[in-house]
Amino acid sequence: MKKENANLITKDMTIKKVLEIDETLADVLMGFGMHCIFCPMSQMETLQEAAQVHEIDVDFLIKKLNENVKKRK
Repeated sequence: MKKENANLITKDMTIKKVLEIDETLADVLMGFGMHCIFCPMSQMETLQEAAQVHEIDVDFLIKKLNENVKKRK
């Protein structure tokens, strides 16, 4: 049985995987300043790596991504 509050998005996921789960999460990523999310190299980056490059708190980013996923369910 799945936990209802389990996070779907994790910091070890690639940007590509996150966008496969929900393409509207691109808006959230771009809101954090990640405007290069569609370039080929960024598709292989994990959220952790991208957050580090953009000096973003990865835990806060993950929280916002998961909130958006849950809103759309």
